Amino acid sequence: MSKLHAILVEDEHAVRLATTQTLELGGFKVHACSSAEQAFALLAADYVGILVTDVRLPMASGLDLLAHTMQIDADLPVILVTGHGDVVMAVQAMRNGAYDFIEKPFAADRLLESCLRAQEKRRLVLENRQLKKAWAAHPSMPELVGQSAVVEKLRKFIQNIGPTQADVLIHGATGCGKEVVARQLHLASARKGEFVAINCGALPESMFESEIFGNEAGAFTGAQKRRIGKLEYAHGGTVFLDEIESMPMALQVKLLRVLQERQLERLGGNTTIALDCRVIAATKVDLRQLSNEGKFREDLYYRLGVVSVDLPRLNARREDIPLLLAHFVDRAALRYQKPVPAWTAQEMAQWQQRDWPGNVRELRNFADQLVLGVADMGLGSVSAEHGIAACDLDGLPRRVDAYEASLIAAALRASAFNVAVAAEGLGIPKKTLYDKLKKHNIPVGRQ
Repeated sequence: MSKLHAILVEDEHAVRLATTQTLELGGFKVHACSSAEQAFALLAADYVGILVTDVRLPMASGLDLLAHTMQIDADLPVILVTGHGDVVMAVQAMRNGAYDFIEKPFAADRLLESCLRAQEKRRLVLENRQLKKAWAAHPSMPELVGQSAVVEKLRKFIQNIGPTQADVLIHGATGCGKEVVARQLHLASARKGEFVAINCGALPESMFESEIFGNEAGAFTGAQKRRIGKLEYAHGGTVFLDEIESMPMALQVKLLRVLQERQLERLGGNTTIALDCRVIAATKVDLRQLSNEGKFREDLYYRLGVVSVDLPRLNARREDIPLLLAHFVDRAALRYQKPVPAWTAQEMAQWQQRDWPGNVRELRNFADQLVLGVADMGLGSVSAEHGIAACDLDGLPRRVDAYEASLIAAALRASAFNVAVAAEGLGIPKKTLYDKLKKHNIPVGRQ
């Protein structure tokens, strides 16, 4: 099914047919209408596509249709077409929310390029809404943001493994989002219990056993009452053991037995307690290497690693940086009650070339700094005042431009900088890609 959708409103049959063919050749699924009244029934706040309409129509005009659309969804892109050049009307239409204004006669490439850009804007808006909706439903559930091949593969892993209840070992560098994936696996499992996170590296060894397995009153000096451990507390839910490599060797034996038998005894107790929780462990080191060195139990490694997943570093999924940054900036602006700053395609291209040793966590911190106006951007800084102006006038278009530039750069890298191959991969004519390269000031050649 096509991801490109358009409602076309044109009263002249020949023009309507020609424009429909142009859009269909560009990959759009077109709903062609001869009047604004026919289009009214197709418009909805969750419509995934765009609207292209002639201004002069038999009854309600294209401007009336624009006003109606803005009432339904002010973020739905409307492209107005007219054969009667009117600068005043064009300016007013843009102020009223029109995405673009095209004068007849127009080149097919001009219309198609505008429609593709409008569709990309619409996709980003709807995706952002879905993320906000998911965040509202699960405010403690970080989103898995990105469209790179590695992220799509990770989503499929979560979709396939999440419902199986299998224990999982997650491997990834600091800041790659190990807890995000663990929470997503918990959500996919549909388990009704809590998600309980434990940082094994932050627990003193003297407290480890009591914290995880619990203890009975009098089990040790200071244990005045029974304590329920994290594994028992997570009954019906998920336990996330971060930095599992930090778990003391003696407790690794006990954890292995618990995982095998699905039951435990509290410290100082004799009662066997049935365990119903999923265990997800995470590490930033090579556990197999540690086990070879005798620093981690080999049997526990194999028990945890029956199902495992490696998380990519941020610099291995640079094409996701525009979406990630926009997502984090929106969150930060809401949290700090600050305006959303804007950035240029050139700035985004520079940020995509950074190493980001702190991975996604570092990018999230950078988003906070951008919103607060204290970021070291490498190209100067964005002030709060500039952020307000840019956001009010053309913040989203600039961000869409930045995202488009990032996709083009990624396609060029993937094709070894072969423009023809990159154009085919992007699904656009080679001439259109050359125009976009010029527009975004992207040089052709290895960087």
